[in-house]
Amino acid sequence: MKRPLLVVAACGALALVAAQSALARVDVDLNIGVPAPVYAPPPVYVAPPAPVYAPPPVVYPAYPAAPVMVAPPGIVIGWHGDRYWDGRRWWGREEWRGRGHDEWRGRGHEEWRERGHEEWREHHR
Repeated sequence: MKRPLLVVAACGALALVAAQSALARVDVDLNIGVPAPVYAPPPVYVAPPAPVYAPPPVVYPAYPAAPVMVAPPGIVIGWHGDRYWDGRRWWGREEWRGRGHDEWRGRGHEEWRERGHEEWREHHR
């Protein structure tokens, strides 16, 4: 069974080889003449767009943050009535306790209004 298949395959290969050699040939041509004219439309030239000039971007220098300045509270040093107020020493000696500041504690504003501001000012001079 294998032998007839092998014979058929060999005959087919031989036929292919014989056909290729039968089709092989050499052509020698000699052309004398002018090539055919070719008509093409002229190229389209478009003017380039005008350049756009823009100012350079604004660059801000990086400044350091401003320091935080806190003003100290204003202290008035000088004469207040018959005493010279010199700041911390006046509070340190506790002289303010003997000047009658405690008499108004615990009382309402009504009594203060009844007695009047002048009496309070006279007492604290």
